[in-house]
Amino acid sequence: MKYAFVLPDLDIATAPGLAAEAEAAGWDAVFIPDGLALETPDFPPSPMSDPWVTLAAMAMRTTRVQLGPMVAAVTRRRPWKLAREVATLDHLSGGRMILPVGLGAASDDAGFRETGEAMALRDRAAILDETLDILAGLWTGEPFSYEGAHFHIGRMTQLPPPVQRPRVPVWPVAVAGSTKSMDRALRWDGAVAQGRNAPLTLADVSAIRERARERIGDRPFAIVAEGSTPTSDAVAASSAVRAWREAGATWWVESRWSAHTTESVRARIQAGPPR
Repeated sequence: MKYAFVLPDLDIATAPGLAAEAEAAGWDAVFIPDGLALETPDFPPSPMSDPWVTLAAMAMRTTRVQLGPMVAAVTRRRPWKLAREVATLDHLSGGRMILPVGLGAASDDAGFRETGEAMALRDRAAILDETLDILAGLWTGEPFSYEGAHFHIGRMTQLPPPVQRPRVPVWPVAVAGSTKSMDRALRWDGAVAQGRNAPLTLADVSAIRERARERIGDRPFAIVAEGSTPTSDAVAASSAVRAWREAGATWWVESRWSAHTTESVRARIQAGPPR
């Protein structure tokens, strides 16, 4: 199992240093949120940084940890622009980018609901699938054309392609019980496992693992589980994650989405991953 830390909404001046501290503490990856203007009845607006600018700064302060958004709301982005941004970050980091992707928290982000972006799940799912096809095509570094319901590319060659071949790893969200989202993830490199209208369970992860074995055999495939573990009790932290590993998760993502301070985030980072 590998271990990642997802930094909560922190200012860009803080994130690069915390990424360097995570690398020193033995974490395998550092992720950051992707949102434009998140606001819900339970969570008032909070400061947010652009993920690509922040990841660039993090890449310059680290040498080993993998980096990426958790998760990228790609359905409100132009795929050819996204392809260039991610490939550039892959070069800047020396081949350390990962691209977890999803439909976006449309109802929570004013970047969706207040701007005329697609809101219906079916529409966003179709946009996501076309976007991923375009990313893969442009990342070959060869001439590429595309004709879809939402996007058209007459002919485009993007150079240089990413450092990682055949592409930057792509991890779509896989929602428990959703055949469509699971099938999408299995076409790519991993699954960010999420519960359907409920917290993710060990049974959900086991089901994803079994489906992956049936469909793709021994091909490398990341299964990502997320949660939080104690800062001051390494044994309890390791014990909490062990069950997820045994259920089939290959990545544990430590997260602090609410009730956090910079000091509490730093303390958990410095305590190290729950190996």
